Amino acid sequence: MAKRNKTRVATARRRQEAAKAEPPPARVDLHEEYRYVIADLKRFGLLAVAMFALLIGLALLL
Repeated sequence: MAKRNKTRVATARRRQEAAKAEPPPARVDLHEEYRYVIADLKRFGLLAVAMFALLIGLALLL
């Protein structure tokens, strides 16, 4: 049981040291990074509407 406790303490210390050594993450402007995603989603939505309209038109025609 004592060995298990020592292992937990050692692991906790390693985690604390690793956390201290890591620099804080840089601030990222998500709007700037993912601007293209909104444009892609709009394009996919327009394409989906056009495909559904085509399917409905073909269903009525055939």
